[in-house]
Amino acid sequence: MSSPVRLGLFYGAIFIGGGAASPYIPVWFDHRGLSGAEIGLILSAPLLARTVTAPLLAMWADSFSLRRTPLILMGLAMAAGYALMVAPLGFAWWFGLWFIASTIYATVGPLTDVVVLARSQKDGFNYGWPRGIGSVAFIIANIGMGLILARGSPELVLVWITVSGLLVAFGARYWLPPDPVRVGGGTAALAERMAGLRELFADRDFMLVVISAGLIQSAHAFYYSFSTLAWRDQGIPESMTGLLWGVGVAVEVIFLWFMEPWRRRFGARNLLVLGGVAAVVRWGALAMSPPLWMVFPIQALHTFTYAATFIGALQLVDQLSKPSNASAAQTINSALSGGVLSGVATIVSGALFDRIGAHGYFVMAAMSLAGLAGAVRLYGVRRLDS
Repeated sequence: MSSPVRLGLFYGAIFIGGGAASPYIPVWFDHRGLSGAEIGLILSAPLLARTVTAPLLAMWADSFSLRRTPLILMGLAMAAGYALMVAPLGFAWWFGLWFIASTIYATVGPLTDVVVLARSQKDGFNYGWPRGIGSVAFIIANIGMGLILARGSPELVLVWITVSGLLVAFGARYWLPPDPVRVGGGTAALAERMAGLRELFADRDFMLVVISAGLIQSAHAFYYSFSTLAWRDQGIPESMTGLLWGVGVAVEVIFLWFMEPWRRRFGARNLLVLGGVAAVVRWGALAMSPPLWMVFPIQALHTFTYAATFIGALQLVDQLSKPSNASAAQTINSALSGGVLSGVATIVSGALFDRIGAHGYFVMAAMSLAGLAGAVRLYGVRRLDS
């Protein structure tokens, strides 16, 4: 089995769980009797903490000799956290377990990106191919879980994501290469890892990239947390929700698999700006509760609001970091995109949904506009001109 296929299967193991959890875990919490504000608090807490937890987990991961070892342990911990949520012990219990499992899940992706980016440069394949396989798995989970929920209990969401955690552990062991954390092997001292982390936070250009991308990505918070419930209130069935999510990710897969030459010519900074423009349009349109036939083309903008923003930020972060702090750089990028900014946006989204329903998307459009302004400023960063 070729390296891109193995890496793609591992991305698939990650996103087969995320594709079920992202749209449908709010349905599970709603089924258990929680309000929109309570759901927003549970979903936002691990996001708010990620500016702390993600760098700490990255430093912990870099304490191992091989990059895949911590990912094995993280998959097992995720599965345990999800499985224990079945106990009907109420808000505080679910809050704690979701915090642990979600925090771990959010760090698995950027740690995997470090492995795949390095392998793609070394072996000469398009990073988008294995990442696109993960997106296909996300679509399968979107549609599959939606069809299951149309006929079965929301409790099946928990079963699905628990199995996905076990699959991550299996995949990390058997599909990821035994790449060392440090060139030449061995483990990095704590002082060395801390120095690399401080260097990143002191880099103004790096922070401009991750904050700009973070604002654009965090504007997905209302969509991720409440699109299923908002569409349900419009009369759109949950089985159709899976298709709507799937359309957005399907276009993303095309972008990742077949537009690599165009992406290289277009440039990382332009991708980030494109993502910001598309986000303003997308959330502004969804705020007006358009009819179902119009939602499908709006969903196609996901390839820009998410994929173009993600790839642009990934490449810019890679340019501004070193091999010695690459794990920390990508986790900080992910932590801001899906961390404190997303956490604040998710808390706000819960209150917005309870009060104004789908009009909450207007706030997400404003966040995207702020991220777009930051992305435009990157044209003045000379270090990114080469």
